[in-house]
Amino acid sequence: MFPREAKIGLAVLVVLLIIAVSSFFVVSETQQVVITQFGRPVGEPITEAGLHFKLPIIQTANFFEKRIMKWDGRPDQIATRDKKYIWVDTTARWRIRDPLLFMERVGTFATAQSRLDGIIDSVVRDRVSDNDLVELVRSEGWEEAKRQFSGASVPEPVIVGPGFENAEQNEPLKKGREQITREMVADASKLISEFGMQLLDIRVTRINYVESVQQKVFDRMISERKRIAAQYRSEGEGERAAILGQMDRELARLTSEAYRKSQEIRGKADAEATRIFAESYGQDSEFFSLYKTLDLYRNFGSNSSFLLSTDADFFKYLKGSGEPPRK
Repeated sequence: MFPREAKIGLAVLVVLLIIAVSSFFVVSETQQVVITQFGRPVGEPITEAGLHFKLPIIQTANFFEKRIMKWDGRPDQIATRDKKYIWVDTTARWRIRDPLLFMERVGTFATAQSRLDGIIDSVVRDRVSDNDLVELVRSEGWEEAKRQFSGASVPEPVIVGPGFENAEQNEPLKKGREQITREMVADASKLISEFGMQLLDIRVTRINYVESVQQKVFDRMISERKRIAAQYRSEGEGERAAILGQMDRELARLTSEAYRKSQEIRGKADAEATRIFAESYGQDSEFFSLYKTLDLYRNFGSNSSFLLSTDADFFKYLKGSGEPPRK
């Protein structure tokens, strides 16, 4: 058994250890702390990382995030200035700028998200309803990108749907999405700053038509793509017809030229053959007669029949000894 004095000493040591542990706390690089005494803030907020001291039991260290935090809004149906009903989905980035003011007026992270829901949603709704749909979709660099497309001979993208008619596409932008989001940040920052928070950015993550309009938009997009496809197909058929016509003309020209040359060659050959036969006939007419008669004998078919008299010239080389008759 331990003596009584040892027990008392051990108890005192444990109490002192508990007091020492509750007196010191560690602040990380991602945190900031507000010290409260009986629920009331004491001193300045602690934003430096390291080991810090507070009075045990009566003081409490309240930790808050120092990092940039994310806010995601709910998709909301909003009507634009040109009466186009769309779904708008937004996101934002914020941080706690003054932890003391944040703790006094907001208190918790969940309450801060609720305050952001009300403020940012109302600002987004106001800005969307004050601008046309085409301004919310495009950015300020649209005209420069359009010139680059034209300079590179790239077909300009076609945007189809209510609010994107050709007349509106050619109009210069008055604001653009980037400037509208900057206005959203400026308007919301005026309301959020009084809660000890700082709004860094607001971005529109998605814009879409409501379901009642989507099918009409899809049908119009399909019709536009079919029109473009039909135009390309028609141009292709015209080019094909032109190529085939040129090919037929070239083929007819080559065929005609070849036929003309073949007829010239054949005519010259026939003339040369006639000349040779004429010269041969002129040199020995009896030999020529014999040659032609023998040639006729050779080409005489078995299915051919002639009715000739015995004294016909056709048989003159077959009579007697085969010598030609003397005149």
